[in-house]
Amino acid sequence: MNIEQEHFAVEIIYALPTQQKRIQINVAPGTSCIEAVELSGMTTYFPEIDLETVKLGIFSRAVKHNEVLVPGQRVEIYRPLIADPKDVRRRRAEKAKEEGRINKITGAKI
Repeated sequence: MNIEQEHFAVEIIYALPTQQKRIQINVAPGTSCIEAVELSGMTTYFPEIDLETVKLGIFSRAVKHNEVLVPGQRVEIYRPLIADPKDVRRRRAEKAKEEGRINKITGAKI
């Protein structure tokens, strides 16, 4: 058998605040990230995952659904953000101003 035709292992991972699931599967060369997620059966454990709109990554790097996998990669399934990080930071800064913990003009800590 030709080495290029051999299957190789990749890992699919999805995490919630209270639990995580890691599934290792063998895929053929040329398999895309979304195909690997479908093959893993992760949606049977977490039916809320929408394969059409889900964001994916490989080792914390955002990837497109059609990116081709290489041996040893870990496909991460990302959950939607609950809050916009910029809004959270802005609210935290406003609260600190109100409490007198930062200078209201410069924003520096007191």
